[in-house]
Amino acid sequence: MNGKPGEQGRGEPREFVTTRWSLILSAATLGKEEQQARDALAEICRTYWRPIFSFVRARGYSVEDAQDLTQDFFVVILEQNWLQHADSKRGRFRSLLLRSLQNFLINATEKTHARKRGGGVEFISWDDWMAEAPSQLSLPAQALKSLPPERLFDLAWATTVVEHALQRLREECESKGKLWLFQALSSHLTDEGDELSYAKLSAELRMAGTAVKKQLHNMRQRYRSLLRDEVSQTVEDPADVDDEIRYLCASLATGTE
Repeated sequence: MNGKPGEQGRGEPREFVTTRWSLILSAATLGKEEQQARDALAEICRTYWRPIFSFVRARGYSVEDAQDLTQDFFVVILEQNWLQHADSKRGRFRSLLLRSLQNFLINATEKTHARKRGGGVEFISWDDWMAEAPSQLSLPAQALKSLPPERLFDLAWATTVVEHALQRLREECESKGKLWLFQALSSHLTDEGDELSYAKLSAELRMAGTAVKKQLHNMRQRYRSLLRDEVSQTVEDPADVDDEIRYLCASLATGTE
């Protein structure tokens, strides 16, 4: 997520379209299209459940209890009029969700486990989580052990943002018959100039060096655009997008220290 994340490729629209988060806020304040807002909130929950689970685990809960609490937390925000508390003055979706989770855990008691596992509303496939976590949530072991829960939450959030942007880029490349190009260049999207050997890539891809540079440049621009779009879904004010990206970049850096 480094480089100049605020940049957009030529021809990319700069308008700030209605996002999931702005839709949620408008429904909460105006009372319109509430079902669409709930659907948007549910989609964001499904997208960003890993930071929730990671935070709960970091607070000392077992895997099973963390699974139950994550599911219960989603039920609370989706069914108990959480929309009415989604005040834009309280900050970005990431910050509001973390504060809500902290309050939820303070009030969590044995009754939070009254719902039998699998017997209520389930937003997450835990079998998929346990199978895919090593590859999809590549948090350094040292970070998992040493970071406080709040910083781990932000690190997991930043990791999720990057993963979704990369997945969208991969799907775009695959749809154009260029999955091979994504596989060859995706690991270099955030390389600095002096860290990248164009000669080596040129030999591996059997392409001229100038062509490799052009392809990588285009892919980086598209990645930044997709990254920006992912972040824009969780902020209400377009002026917050660049600050949020910078904050998430800093969070990612904590995972490599």
